[in-house]
This record gives sequence, C-alpha cells and structure tokens, in this order.
Amino acid sequence: MPSKNEPQQSPSDESAESSQHKPASLLDALTPIIALVAMLTTAVYLFSSDSSSGANQIALIMAACIALVVGAKNGYSWKEMEAGIVHSVSMATGALLILFSVGSLIGTWILAGTVPTMIFYGMKVLNPEYFYAASCLLCAVVALSIGSSWTVAGTLGIALIGIAGAMGLSVEITAGAIISGAYFGDKMSPMSDTTNLAPAVVGTDLFSHIRHMVWTTTPSIIIALIGFVILGFSTQSAGGSSDLESTLNILQSQYQPGVHLLLPLLVVLVLAYKKVPAFPTVILGTFAGAICAALFQFDNIIEFVGDDNLLPAVALVKGIWIAMFDGYTANTGDTVLDSLLSRGGMSSMVNTVWLILCAMAFGGVMERTGLLKRILQSILGVVTSSSSLIITTLASCIGANLITGDQFIAILLPGRMLKVEYTKRGLAPVNLSRALEDSATITSPLVPWNTCGAYMASTLGVATIAYLPYAFFNLVCPLISASYAYFNFKIEKLEDVSEAEEVIA
Repeated sequence: MPSKNEPQQSPSDESAESSQHKPASLLDALTPIIALVAMLTTAVYLFSSDSSSGANQIALIMAACIALVVGAKNGYSWKEMEAGIVHSVSMATGALLILFSVGSLIGTWILAGTVPTMIFYGMKVLNPEYFYAASCLLCAVVALSIGSSWTVAGTLGIALIGIAGAMGLSVEITAGAIISGAYFGDKMSPMSDTTNLAPAVVGTDLFSHIRHMVWTTTPSIIIALIGFVILGFSTQSAGGSSDLESTLNILQSQYQPGVHLLLPLLVVLVLAYKKVPAFPTVILGTFAGAICAALFQFDNIIEFVGDDNLLPAVALVKGIWIAMFDGYTANTGDTVLDSLLSRGGMSSMVNTVWLILCAMAFGGVMERTGLLKRILQSILGVVTSSSSLIITTLASCIGANLITGDQFIAILLPGRMLKVEYTKRGLAPVNLSRALEDSATITSPLVPWNTCGAYMASTLGVATIAYLPYAFFNLVCPLISASYAYFNFKIEKLEDVSEAEEVIA
C-alpha cells in the first residue's frame, strides 16, 4: 500500500510502465542462475562447510546485482526492482523474528537446565543402536501432533543433538534423523502451514490432499527408518559406559535435572498444539525458561555472570539477559559437554539472518523482473505427457527453492503457473498439491540459503551440507513421487470434465 506522502499510480500509469518492459529471453533468465551456481560452487570449494558464514551471502548479492542489470536492460526501473526486493524480504520477516526468538529460547533453556535435563533423561532411555531411528520417530510423532518442523527442531532437536554428542554418536546423522522425522510430521499434519497452503493454491481440500500424500510419504519414512536402523547398528558409539556415567554425574551435579525443568518444553508444545503462532509461542517458551532459570538455577547464574560486585538479584537479571541476547557459556569441566551447552542467544542467529536476507533479495529481483517466470515457462515447454508434467513440477519446485530461498514462494509460484495445465490434461488438483509438497516443502531444509535450511543449520548447530546426506526422508520422497509419475501409479484423474472444459475455454 502506498504511503500518504507518495503519489498513487493510476491504472493507466501502471499500464504504461508495464508496456516499457521487454520480455525476458531464456538467456536473460539463465544468466544470473549460471553466475550464482558458479559462485556458490567456488564458495564451497574455497570455504567448505564455512561457506554459509559469508561467502554464500556475497555470491547471492552478486547474482542479485547481475539480475538487476538484466532487469534494467529489459526496461525495469530501480524503483520497481527495489519494490520486488522489499516485498520478498518482507515475506521472510516472520521467519527472521522466529530465528531471533529461537536463539533466546536456546540460551534460556540451557541456563534453566531444560536442555541438560532432556539430555540427562535421553541418555538414560535411548539405546545407541536405535538412537537415530528413535530420534526420527519421536520427531515425526511430535511434528504430526503440532504441525511445526521448526518447533520440533528448536526443542527436541536441540536435546537430541546434545544426547548424540554426549554418547559419542554422529551429530550429522542425528540432524538428518531429526529433519526427516520433523518434515514427515509437518507434511502430514493438518495443522501445518505448508500442508494447508498447497491445497489452497491448487483448489482442493485439505484432507484429500493429506490422503493423497500418504502414498509417497509412507514408503519414504519407512525407507528412512530402515536406513537409520542400519546406521545405528553399523556405527560404534565413541563413548564407553564409564564416559556416559561420568557425563550423567556431571549433569546431575551441575543442573540437578528433574521433571520440573521440562515445564518450558511443555509450554511450547501446548501452545503449538493450540495453534498459537510460532513467534509468540517461542517467546513465551523463552520467558518460561527464564522463570525456571531464576527459580532453580540461581547458583549457576551467579557463576555464569562471574561478577562478585553485583547484588545477587541484579546478577540474576543480568545472567538471564545475557543468555537471551548472547547465549549461555557452560563451565562443567567436561570439554564435550561445554561445547554442547555453550550455545544460543539472538546474536548466534545474525549470520543466518544475513544469509536469508541475501537469498530473499536475489529471489525478489528474479521474480519481479519476470526472470523466474521465464524459466518456468521454458520448463513447461518440454512437457509432453501427464507423467512429464508431474516430474517437471517436482524439478520446478526444487529449482524455485534454490533460486528464491523460500519454501512458500516455491509452492506458490509453480502452483499458480501449473494449475491450469493440470486441469487441461484432466489431472485432479491433488496431484499438483502432492507434487508441490513432495518437492518444495521436503527439499527446503536441504538448501543452505533457504530459510528452512538456514534455520535448521543454526538451530541444530550442524551445517546443511553436513546433514544433507542423512536427511533420508527428504532425499527419498521426491524420488518416489517422480517414480509414481513415471509409472503412472496413484495419479488421480479429474472427475468433473466440465471443470477442465471451463479452464481450457
């Protein structure tokens, strides 16, 4: 909406402005993409897993600049392209707020003893041989009940990573198991935002969409669980029984674990189940952690602050405040535990926010200048059958995740553009909605600069490129969906022929 101080454009002005735009050629559209791929490849080669700490951001900004030059060549003004950037960034504002709030939540939950308590009980209950599969299954059940993969990763995920580290198990495999389970539950939950968005975009109902997804998600999660069981039995725990006992003793003496310290977790899960929006849910969970810290971890807070000149009450406030903005630094005397529990704070999310902003800027320019639309049109031109249409949809959504850095755009753009084509070919809309979820939703955490990939890497403390090979569910599901399309298996036809005729007309 224009501000009061800005002159409003009349429809004729907008029409005149649009007529000055030269249609983008395929070369125009591919130039920024090729440049981005080349720069990202170079960044990974030079900086490896640290490429997301600045190198990828520069690549995205440089690619956005190239897209701006192409847009200017085609008659787009800076004001128009800037508006595209602003709109794209504004779409990520909610995710950025959640990221910052999760940073505070992690800091206060460690300070309060909530995360150490989950690690303590998890180490007692979870068998190393079944740990990866159990982690996946646990995250799947919780995500299914609350409809949020982000909430699961920011609560149970943190604890499971801590348990894996304390047991000497692979945190990379654990992160893959967490993400596999969380995205299965999120994808199949009627309370999930993407699960509601996909059928809404294509014009089908929610539960028909979920029923149709069962055919691709069920075999995918079964394959994932089998993979995690195999890895569990083939991977030896680096920590012996004496090491585990020592870790449990340190946690016991340092944080006095107890069920009462799980109250912040209960608060978050209840609010998520009640469908309270993510940002207030996480903030309230942070406050619950702060209260628990003040009530049950007074001595730890005083030691954490380390300033004998402050009054105890002042030191208490300062310690909680530091945990919120700069995280918690553990001093247990155990190197492994200290590295696991020294985390959190809003400041820990600044690099991730930087990455998301750069990705959304690039995606915004690509969308506003019509370059992304041109790529999708070219892809649609190679469609020769219903099978190839569905496979093309899967590829388009994965490409949109790579280009725009946001799963919602990756659902909306291909969904809107391909909806008519599905109807023309007599395919039921549930085929499109399932394809959108099997690709856009599922692959979003596998892209380092995507909002989901950046969030998972920052929250779990494992680089996207490191956990990617173990996110079995996310890797297998698009392949199963593509194989169904290729063999024309479980592809529903449009029952209402008049609807197809109306669209074609």
